[in-house]
Amino acid sequence: MLQETRLHRIRSLISTHHQVSTERIIKELGVSRETARRDIIALEEQGIARRVHGGIVAIDAPAEPPLTLRYAAREKEKRSIARCAVQQLHAGQTLFLDSGSTTTLLAQELRTMSGLTIITNSLQAALALTATENESQLDHEVILLGGTMSAGTQQTRGGNTINEIHRYQADVALLSPVGVDPTNGASSFSPEEAAIATAMTRQARQLILLADHSKLGITSRYCYARPEEIHLLISDQAAGDSPVWQALTRSLHQIICA
Repeated sequence: MLQETRLHRIRSLISTHHQVSTERIIKELGVSRETARRDIIALEEQGIARRVHGGIVAIDAPAEPPLTLRYAAREKEKRSIARCAVQQLHAGQTLFLDSGSTTTLLAQELRTMSGLTIITNSLQAALALTATENESQLDHEVILLGGTMSAGTQQTRGGNTINEIHRYQADVALLSPVGVDPTNGASSFSPEEAAIATAMTRQARQLILLADHSKLGITSRYCYARPEEIHLLISDQAAGDSPVWQALTRSLHQIICA
């Protein structure tokens, strides 16, 4: 298991339990004591948690890196996932897009299509879809959901955003979760983002998750879609090496490795 995947899983444990013992990390991840010790040191250096006797304790800090770093991480894999997602769509559909880094790349790839109605709370996705000075050249109808914006988030959220989502019925919701797990399904760290994802899932006929291999087997704080609600998971070629790959293939309807 890659260290990045291990660290993500330990962060999920910390966010849920606040304090995690070294013994639990060894058992949950199936690693040696020395590997667990190195991962604990790495998380402390990142400012996410601090070492204590026998384990690690959470520090009040975001569980996800800043948005700009999320865009840059594994961009090649995310671009492949986005291109594969485009192949699952056809003109005339109505889509929900959330504000994940992968769905922002998907918005760029959707410029190769036409005739879609795209509803999103992501400012970056909306800008990517409308990147033309001539309104007659717009390929899609783009609806940016209203709501509250916070510094650095580049997305709308809150009660007004949820209310607007419930005005629409979409064919497909394309969402980028923090993690997807064969038992717990899709999850997010932020309650606001999870609420939006829940509403989009409920208001769409089909749910497609876009998640690179580092997100597989991860359960974050707030679960918003059960495994049986996920119609398709699109991941990258490294997904087959995930320790939860076989369990995911059994619990989800369909998986594609882009």
